Amino acid sequence: MQSFLALPLFLFLLPIVTAQVPHWGPCPEPSVQPAFSIKKFMGRWFEIAKLPAQFEKGRCIETNFTIKPDQTLRVVSSEILKGELRTIEGTGVTEDLKNPAKLGITYSYVLPYSPYWILSTDYEHSALVYSCTDVLRLFHVDFAWVLSRTRTLPAATIEKAKEIFTNNNIDINRMIASRQQGCDKVL
Repeated sequence: MQSFLALPLFLFLLPIVTAQVPHWGPCPEPSVQPAFSIKKFMGRWFEIAKLPAQFEKGRCIETNFTIKPDQTLRVVSSEILKGELRTIEGTGVTEDLKNPAKLGITYSYVLPYSPYWILSTDYEHSALVYSCTDVLRLFHVDFAWVLSRTRTLPAATIEKAKEIFTNNNIDINRMIASRQQGCDKVL
């Protein structure tokens, strides 16, 4: 009976998540960065590779994290879309003080925080981020990003990142390179 009800729900929600990566079953539970330091993670990160996301259509995508006086995070993301620089500001929080690599981020006062888990980072060169949301534990929609402090990363670093995602049961078959070329020319 549960499977019978899942199919209509999935078909109803499919158009909403077509650019995302829907998978049957609940979210995986990947390992996150041990002894994560939020202070070292702050600053500018460029998107190098990602699972497709409906909310990211442009190029030159980057995010800047700063700690606010109330210890929440100011999260400013930007992209160039159709020749225009577009930015959006959000708020981040540590969801579990015992596990500070599990952040939550929202870009709206009316939407809940979305998971933003730091799976791995060396703080100076690269970071791997994963986000997943269950829909009634019947299926999940996830996002994954390879981030860098610069607009490029060596191919070997990207391959190692993909291996970490795969070893954590995260399907990256649809992962694509982000476009970080010509970013300074438009601005």
